[in-house]
Amino acid sequence: MAKTFKIKKGDRVTVITGRDKGKKGDVLRIMRKENRVLVQGVNMIKRHQSATQTDAGGIIEKEAALHISNVALIDPKSDRPTRVGYRLEKGGRKVRIARRSGEAIDL
Repeated sequence: MAKTFKIKKGDRVTVITGRDKGKKGDVLRIMRKENRVLVQGVNMIKRHQSATQTDAGGIIEKEAALHISNVALIDPKSDRPTRVGYRLEKGGRKVRIARRSGEAIDL
């Protein structure tokens, strides 16, 4: 189990392998114990849901989790997949940077 991930909730990522290769979306949730991420609009599955008092039943589509190694952060400058590094700013603040362009991700 990884302690920290270089990808965080709210980041824009692209899928680099698998059925949904090339699709882009925002990270909705990170599951640290399983090393998985939930990406909006990617890896859609259909689930049969029975009706409740508040919700109607039927077939619903929702996102399934992807392994974190199958996604890459999108460079804010070039809009292409990039690796993530770290840099210390003045004042001792640690920020994530895109390796492709050197652009800071956390502002």
